[in-house]
Amino acid sequence: MDEDLETVLVEFDSETGVGTLTMNRPDALNALNGQLRDDIIAGLQRLEAENEDADGVALRAVVLEGAGEKAFCAGADVGGFSSESAGASSERDHYRFIRDFPAPVIAKIDGYCLGGGLETALACDFRLASESSAFGFPEVNLGILPGAGGVQYVTKLAGPAVAKELAMFGEHISAQRAADEGIINDVYDDDAFEDEVDAFVTNLAGQAPLAVQAIKDSAHMAVQSGLEEGLRYDSKLFRQLLQTEDYEEGAAAFGEDREPEFEGK
Repeated sequence: MDEDLETVLVEFDSETGVGTLTMNRPDALNALNGQLRDDIIAGLQRLEAENEDADGVALRAVVLEGAGEKAFCAGADVGGFSSESAGASSERDHYRFIRDFPAPVIAKIDGYCLGGGLETALACDFRLASESSAFGFPEVNLGILPGAGGVQYVTKLAGPAVAKELAMFGEHISAQRAADEGIINDVYDDDAFEDEVDAFVTNLAGQAPLAVQAIKDSAHMAVQSGLEEGLRYDSKLFRQLLQTEDYEEGAAAFGEDREPEFEGK
């Protein structure tokens, strides 16, 4: 990849199509500041550029993780709160960039995932956590609320009572409870965490990439629209996918009883 970013490490595995972004402020528990927000966006843009000269879709999935052994991201730097850190429309709105990114983004959570860090994870498509991780919205202790939609996200995932409990009390919950409430997708034993996440990501990256992108698009539409509008949108996506080489390959592989080889075209 190009020259290193200041606060994010970027890697791309051309064999699997998996990109990795590592938030690299371990001494600050990977807390969000302006530079980190910018670098997350820049890192995703670099990974997306892998598709430019590819024959098909090169980038199949992105893993977002935190450096060190203590935190995925412990929230925003308290001294740096502003309209930008609250997820306002700006060049630093990394939440929106993650949410709208075409390839699926997996939050690999090991340690504290708090405040803006939890909102960053909630912007991702999947959230996988180690058993020792902890989740919460501590903003109420500063006299504010989660400013990038944390209450909105958790209300949709777990209901308003859970969202209000997390945001009003500001206390941490365990990874297991977060999974039980539907806030994260799964929780793994600490010793098995790396292998389990690798298996999940490898499996996801092996799926038909154009279909995966369309499914992500469909799910976003479902949250934002009524049922009839969503059904029409899915029908349009379905017709588009029928015209792809990936569909032809999938149908041929099914008829020949073999594993398909999708190329994203």
